[in-house]
Amino acid sequence: MTDYGALVVGGGQSGLAAAHHLRTRGLNPAILEAGDEPVGSWPHYYDSLTLFSPAKYSALPALPFPGDPDRYPRRDEVVDYLRRYAKTLDVDIHVNHRVLTVDHDGRAFTAHTGTGSAFTAPRLIAATGGFGAPHLPDLPGQERFTGKVQHASDYRSPAEFAGQSVIVVGAGNSAVQIAAELADVADEVVLASRSPVKFVPQRPWGKDMHFWFTVTGLDAAPIGHLLKTAPTAPVFDTGRYKTALTAGKPRVRPMFTALDGNEAIWADGTRTGVDTVLLATGYTPHLPYLAGVRALTDTGRPRHRRGLSTTHRGLGYLGLEWQRSLSSAALRGVGRDAAHLVRRLTRGHSS
Repeated sequence: MTDYGALVVGGGQSGLAAAHHLRTRGLNPAILEAGDEPVGSWPHYYDSLTLFSPAKYSALPALPFPGDPDRYPRRDEVVDYLRRYAKTLDVDIHVNHRVLTVDHDGRAFTAHTGTGSAFTAPRLIAATGGFGAPHLPDLPGQERFTGKVQHASDYRSPAEFAGQSVIVVGAGNSAVQIAAELADVADEVVLASRSPVKFVPQRPWGKDMHFWFTVTGLDAAPIGHLLKTAPTAPVFDTGRYKTALTAGKPRVRPMFTALDGNEAIWADGTRTGVDTVLLATGYTPHLPYLAGVRALTDTGRPRHRRGLSTTHRGLGYLGLEWQRSLSSAALRGVGRDAAHLVRRLTRGHSS
């Protein structure tokens, strides 16, 4: 049996960054990945997804993102990058090993996978992200709705929505990106949200916003634990999306009050026909395998402080939104969080 110093559950960007830092600190980690390659959820995102951070700010530790550093990489470029990154790691990567349950005997964690295999180590990092747990808000009247309700996690391209009336729910980058591209093929697209869309210039004063985030220290500021609720991320825009929304492609409306049959009912009492409601409402931590060790709250969220478990020595988390900073769940930020977490896991719970 291989003697592992740590188990990393999830082989996406967070898990790969964790493995890198564990290895550099002399530990022998194993990555347990549910999919057939260590690229996380990226192949399953919608076809046109484009990072809103330039390539030079979108790399994991010790491997720059290739190509023009000022470009904005597409989904498939990120997948290729993660494949290359995984090959640079001198660690065991067990693909097609979905972790179903985890046990803890007071000294070590044992992860049981769908293959029937079990892996044991004194440390475990949960890096499974949230793609497996899309946030599905309750929609009044949904039980009477005769159309389709789907989450953005199941959206791939606008072609299947040609000729439809679509409501996209959300106010973040994905909601606006998806709604704008749907507006080119669907009969009608409405972007509905409880709060207005907030735009941030992509390149103020001739520099990408992430340059300013970096030089001011805002991107890495460890302020996540100070937030009671995570704020809605603004939409980074070169002007394209604000122009589209101003032109009514898509239309923007406050959130509908209910669904009824094949219609949405709006706050002013009007009704509009709708074929599909597409929820770009984000994700929640996907950690069902930790339920048995009582590491989670009643709502399935991890009990932690800056990624370090407050319930179990040797347990940590990576890739949580606002785990430590505004970039904690982003490709550009997981390396910093991984370095911080691995430092603490290898020296105990001291600050």
